[in-house]
Amino acid sequence: MARIVLHKELFDFDSELRKQYPVICGVDEAGRGPLAGDVYAAAVVLDDEILIDYLNDSKKISAKRREELFDTIREKARAYCIATASVEEIDRINILNAAMLAMKRAVEGLGLPPDLALIDGNKLPDISCPAQYVIKGDATSASIAAASVLAKVARDRYMEELAQKYPQYGFEQHKGYGTKQHYAALEEFGVSDVHRRTFLKKLYDQK
Repeated sequence: MARIVLHKELFDFDSELRKQYPVICGVDEAGRGPLAGDVYAAAVVLDDEILIDYLNDSKKISAKRREELFDTIREKARAYCIATASVEEIDRINILNAAMLAMKRAVEGLGLPPDLALIDGNKLPDISCPAQYVIKGDATSASIAAASVLAKVARDRYMEELAQKYPQYGFEQHKGYGTKQHYAALEEFGVSDVHRRTFLKKLYDQK
């Protein structure tokens, strides 16, 4: 019989809040740090009866497990939405504001108004429903953990698609992060239209 791994404390955290706020959505983003590509965010509404084995902070789960959870979360969630803010928006309004914008779009795209949005981190996006931030929320709340998985997997898939269009940069390996391989490709091929120019300007100014 397969061993079941259920991080029940994450679900208990949400259950306690649902006594006051029946509809809770967890919100998280992926891709604030990379040098290239859009920033992604997801919002997920789970119900009390939903328990998902292996659900945890996406950074603590293998890529294979995240892919499996991606399908399970979408199947079991009462509602979910994955949203983005573009490279152009990142360069125009900065990455923090772009991440907040992606979160706002994810919450607004749920089609179900939450009684409370739980936001991973220490800042709140400009959304119409009540919200509270949860530091290290993806390791605290099941709803935020589910959002972290959806955002991470969706962004990784997007970067793999970009790798088909821009094979010289190796996006499928580093997902846009500033690895030695990525910097070497930038030196050789220059900056593409999917690179965050404000990120690269700051980094090259420091050299």
